[in-house]
Amino acid sequence: MSGGHAHALHLHGHSPVHNLAPQTKLVALALFIAAVVITPRQAVWAFGVYAGLVLLILVAAEVPAGFFLRRIAIEIPFVAFALLLPFVGRPPRLAVGPLAFSTEGLWGAWTILVKGTLGVSASVLLAATTEIPDLLSGLDRLRAPRLFTAIAGFMVRYLDVVSNELGRMRTAMAARGYAPRWWWQNKAPATAAGALFIRSYERGERVYQAMAARGFTGTMPALQSTPVPPRTWWVALSLPALALVVALIALVTQ
Repeated sequence: MSGGHAHALHLHGHSPVHNLAPQTKLVALALFIAAVVITPRQAVWAFGVYAGLVLLILVAAEVPAGFFLRRIAIEIPFVAFALLLPFVGRPPRLAVGPLAFSTEGLWGAWTILVKGTLGVSASVLLAATTEIPDLLSGLDRLRAPRLFTAIAGFMVRYLDVVSNELGRMRTAMAARGYAPRWWWQNKAPATAAGALFIRSYERGERVYQAMAARGFTGTMPALQSTPVPPRTWWVALSLPALALVVALIALVTQ
């Protein structure tokens, strides 16, 4: 693994999943998500197979269940939206006691919940087993636009810089006795947000000028690429390939 910027989603480890080349994991994620997306919503058994594959990767990656569950909590707003669909969907309706649920809404909620959860789970596992510099180098080796990977790399690196600057500004405001209780007392945060934008913009200008002085021409230099052995590709793509087979079976049998 390469050193560099660490992020909250990453879990340091030396599992077989951690040790896979990042480009193989990116392709595997894309294939798995494609399989989930094309699977008909009525093929409940297929989604059970996908969940089993995610669980298998979770165990192989040695990612603690608590860590995993906390990270997939990001989809809670989508879950809340999905739970509203059975009540606001179109007829026909299914009566369950005093309640009447839209059949189409129930299927819509099921689709969002199952496909969204599987996609988020696979993405969380990728982030948990791959550091950001490795993800960017994997995208570069997959011939992603060099400008895209450069912008993404700078964005990730400077998120911490900007958030730390915001933390210092909040500390300074609290040290001066700022403790708003009413909405009309929020002038200071708006002013701080403007100042933070100006500071971030000026920092970006200084960084660009420093890079230009060192010969930067608009794209990052290419990384040395080490060929990935076919066996590594086979190991990384075996489960996504199985997911694609399951998706095709589900499509044919529906």
